[in-house]
Amino acid sequence: KVLCEVDADLIAMQEVFRLQAESLAQQLASDYVFQCVRRLDGRDYGNAVFSRLPVTESEEFDLSVEGREPRGCVRVEVGTPKVHFFAVHLGTSFFERRHQAMKLVSEPILERPEWKGSRIVAGDFNEWTRGLATRMLSRCLRSAEISEHLNRHRTYPGVLPFLHLDHIYYDRDFHLTEMYLHRSSAALVASDHLPLVATFEHRY
Repeated sequence: KVLCEVDADLIAMQEVFRLQAESLAQQLASDYVFQCVRRLDGRDYGNAVFSRLPVTESEEFDLSVEGREPRGCVRVEVGTPKVHFFAVHLGTSFFERRHQAMKLVSEPILERPEWKGSRIVAGDFNEWTRGLATRMLSRCLRSAEISEHLNRHRTYPGVLPFLHLDHIYYDRDFHLTEMYLHRSSAALVASDHLPLVATFEHRY
């Protein structure tokens, strides 16, 4: 219900079961890509991207750090001109995120030359201060600053926010025209994270 309310062309989702992702894709009439990062209660559990545009290519990246909960990133290629959309879920510890940030901002993933100019990165970064992940991503991409668009500095949890965990980064070839936090009665009970929604124009 919340995803239908948001009505987005591209959706990054974390902490979802494979069967849930399949069902949601059918209800949204969208393409989807699921990344299994671990087994939970005997079922595949991980990240998903839903797209109204046909997915022409996808790739999964393991961001796990030994001794910590498995984490990952999934990339989909959609549209003409191409857009490379990354759904990310980083860890909860500072040490863990340092390693994940360095891996994420490297040539095998975000710094691959042929993808530059068409990247959007979205997800739960579990980073509420200007840590290494924020600093490294901000060097190669623009950050969608919630303070400029939402007139607030915190988004999590939805009922009484005191942290900012969810972030969107994008290439300078995109123009961010609007960003808002989708707050509805359904969204407040569906998840402790409210959907962070952004509208982009592609300068090509």
